[in-house]
Amino acid sequence: MIYKYLGDIAEIKGGKRMPKGTRLQQEKNQHPYLRITDYDGKSFDRNSIRYVPDEVFEKISNYTVTEGDIFLSIVGTIGIATTIDKEYDNANLTENAVKIIPDESVNSKYILYFLQSMLGQRQMNELSVGSTQKKLPIKNIKKIKILLPNLEIQNKVVSNLQILDKKIALNNQINDNLDALLTNIFKKYMINDGFEKSNLTQIANYKNGLAMQKYRPNSNEESLPVLKIKELNQGNTDDSSDRCSANLDNSVIVNTGDIIFSWSGTLLVKNWTGDKAGLNQHLFKVTSNKYPAWFIYEWTKYHLLRFQAIAAGKATTMGHIKRSDLKSSLVYIPSQLFLAKMDSQLAPIYSQRLNLIKENQQLSKLKQTLLKKYF
Repeated sequence: MIYKYLGDIAEIKGGKRMPKGTRLQQEKNQHPYLRITDYDGKSFDRNSIRYVPDEVFEKISNYTVTEGDIFLSIVGTIGIATTIDKEYDNANLTENAVKIIPDESVNSKYILYFLQSMLGQRQMNELSVGSTQKKLPIKNIKKIKILLPNLEIQNKVVSNLQILDKKIALNNQINDNLDALLTNIFKKYMINDGFEKSNLTQIANYKNGLAMQKYRPNSNEESLPVLKIKELNQGNTDDSSDRCSANLDNSVIVNTGDIIFSWSGTLLVKNWTGDKAGLNQHLFKVTSNKYPAWFIYEWTKYHLLRFQAIAAGKATTMGHIKRSDLKSSLVYIPSQLFLAKMDSQLAPIYSQRLNLIKENQQLSKLKQTLLKKYF
């Protein structure tokens, strides 16, 4: 078994920023543009993807990816590694990522799993440069050392890890379907002008996180990983996550399944899929003592597109919303009898989603255990 430099067994090419004076469009065409923020921890989010206008594509047509290439983020959030699937064959690639094309002599999935492993992530962190915004230069990516057994062993490693990935992907697909079902039923029965009118701040508590750099753990003090937008996007904390003191108020401690609303920068609403963590600023933990979790989750999600538009309009600052935007967001409150009836239908769907999230969490831990064993 030998070590090889990644640059000796793969071709590495950077992406390209949009030409000056041009902008991405929301209208779908044949030229999706893959950004780091479009990756939600399991796949590229179709609802987040933006597109290169047809008249601009020719200027950056040499910076596309092909099905089977490895996508690797190299600026800001470093080390997100995934495979380009058929849906994004020939998509344009952001300048904040590279594509890795392994030689035919190696199993490309083996390279992917190495990059996802603790050893791979540690090397990328060590090879990154910059004090304010970290960057992983292509010349340094080529220096990543990979433990490379013979092809038979590579294939066996990949086969074992793919069993877990396929089960996780299946659970994610079921979860997405349940989420869509939940939303469809919610919109059909809960968006009713005949109900009592209220607003988001009246049905839920939106607890902002803390500036966790002020709550770093002391030596020998129990600590927690910090949940930031990076972790929310990737769905879990990792060894590169910041740490904070575990001696925090429960209102800013996040557990699996909690509703998290990112209100600054990248706006999204998700159930947290990772382990217990400390909530960083710019993220809301959404709770309610009065209404079911599915109710506050769906109402927050219902206003997300409007919130994103508000944030996008703040051109001179990082896009965000204010609490006044929450207060101005209309909510319909049904009678207690009708809410109880809907709860009997929607609570089981919501609970099934959370159970799948927890199952995937355990599968992901098993995957990490295997990655440590193999790499």
